[in-house]
Amino acid sequence: MRRYGKHTDEDDVRVRPNRKGNRPRTSIRPKHEDAAEGMVLTVDRGRLTCLVDSRTVMAMKARELGRKAAVVGDRVGLVGDLSGRKDTLARIVRIEERASVLRRTADDDDPYERVVVANADQLAIVTALADPEPRPRLIDRCLVAAYDGGLEPLLVLTKSDLAPASTLLDLYGALDIPYVVTSRDELYAGEAANVVREHLDGRITAFVGHSGVGKTTLVNALVPEEKRRTTGHVNAVTGRGRHTTTSALALPLAGAGGWVIDTPGVRSFGLHHVDPSRVIHAFPDLEPGTESCPRACSHDEPDCALDAWVGEGHADPARLYSLRRLLATRERREGD
Repeated sequence: MRRYGKHTDEDDVRVRPNRKGNRPRTSIRPKHEDAAEGMVLTVDRGRLTCLVDSRTVMAMKARELGRKAAVVGDRVGLVGDLSGRKDTLARIVRIEERASVLRRTADDDDPYERVVVANADQLAIVTALADPEPRPRLIDRCLVAAYDGGLEPLLVLTKSDLAPASTLLDLYGALDIPYVVTSRDELYAGEAANVVREHLDGRITAFVGHSGVGKTTLVNALVPEEKRRTTGHVNAVTGRGRHTTTSALALPLAGAGGWVIDTPGVRSFGLHHVDPSRVIHAFPDLEPGTESCPRACSHDEPDCALDAWVGEGHADPARLYSLRRLLATRERREGD
């Protein structure tokens, strides 16, 4: 049944009144050119703690940003009350372009990626040499995510008093990854922080690791004025620690001009979002050899030109092995 006849005019059309009394929506959004610049320090249930100048400001995301979410490390534009006083709330109206992104998915079959940290320079992969046992496949996955996201990796090996580091270091020697080895005594005495700090000066470093490896203990030693609760317990049956860090948090590194970002302990690191063709960029010594590869070469197939190129002595065969191990990581689960 037609509500109006064939020939209607404006007087015939009913206009529903705006009961809220606010202005109608428009597609034209303000530019907020006067927005203050800030950095996201942590996110908790829709509230974002940001650093604006030297003040800590609580903020929420503006509706006009839609589904775009800000994460720890993001550079943002804020308007509203920027005083940082209690019970005040600013509004994030702009998220600046990211220089790097650390992302992961729940598993390799999950198409929904999660941005963990933005704008970090370095990814510190913290791994215990024992209690819990090291998981090379998880390390490989973190390395792939770092290379894909534009972060430089750093291996931090803890609990060297329980097991030697040589076996694990031999596995990653061809990748030329910087590393630090610490013991439990050094970790709890704070001496490990001095060794690790040399790699953190002037940089934004995200720390990732399996639960129970001593990641948060190390962060507490690096930033003692911002102590976070540590796990202190590893299940004797599963070898897993208990999650104590529930959200990522950026902390200033005193006297070094850098930042440390502590992230929740991970038990899996999905790589569904990673394009394998980008992993080769982390191997500049091998990349020239791919010029003769077939189109869309996976670099792990019989026709790959890298075999002949490496065979001619242009690069170390161990480097090609490492590349292919990382490429295959996406097809394997961490426990395999």
